[in-house]
Amino acid sequence: MIWRKEYLDVILVPIGLLIMSGYHLFLLYRCLKLPQTTVIGYENHCRKVWVERMLQIEAKERGMSLTVISTTISAATFLASTSLALSSFIGAWIGSSLNSVFTANFIYGDTSPSMISVKYISLLSCFLVAFESFLQCMRSSAHAIFLMSMPNSDIPVAYVQKAVIRGSIFWSVGLRAIYFATNLLLWIFGPIPMFVCSVTTVVILHNLDTNSTPLHHFQPKKNLDLRKMGDSAADAMRGVEHPENVQEAKGTGSVSIG
Repeated sequence: MIWRKEYLDVILVPIGLLIMSGYHLFLLYRCLKLPQTTVIGYENHCRKVWVERMLQIEAKERGMSLTVISTTISAATFLASTSLALSSFIGAWIGSSLNSVFTANFIYGDTSPSMISVKYISLLSCFLVAFESFLQCMRSSAHAIFLMSMPNSDIPVAYVQKAVIRGSIFWSVGLRAIYFATNLLLWIFGPIPMFVCSVTTVVILHNLDTNSTPLHHFQPKKNLDLRKMGDSAADAMRGVEHPENVQEAKGTGSVSIG
């Protein structure tokens, strides 16, 4: 049997995809069963507490929380636009006849027109999945803003937590789709770079997704004497408004305000 370089696409590419898919299935199992061992579970735990604390203040004072969610929407918008632009570029590239660059002799693998079409379609699918995921992240984050900015209403905390967590899940799915697209992008240059990228990506993601920090049970700080703080602030303001009273009281050793 004569070995042909086209066999590498049949062997290395499925193995690389199985490595990536198997790792993400294992990560999904950890997120569902042992969330404290993953960074995703750790971040979702912090998000739930953050939502709970933010809903304890008045709606008119939640500007900071709305700004945080708006930042997530802006980032998701940028990534969604980038994914759509790359998808359009790949679609235009498939329909053109300028793809002879990737049929050169330096590519050790199958360079037939049908295999090149499979590469482009797979890459296009990953970017479209990323685009849809970031759109859903924007949708969930916008719904969370609507809930958190609702005045004079007893909004259930679980409603806002669900919207925020759902947005973070779609954000993670969009990023994972981009990771897959990176591997498939290297497949254009041959199955060997794609396989090496798959193994390297899994090793890096395993280190980044593993959490060793124990989940902290956030507790509110001890109540301060707000009445004394308010009286001191009021005294200072009256001193600024009536400085002549402060000057007159210097000789007595005490300051009479007002």
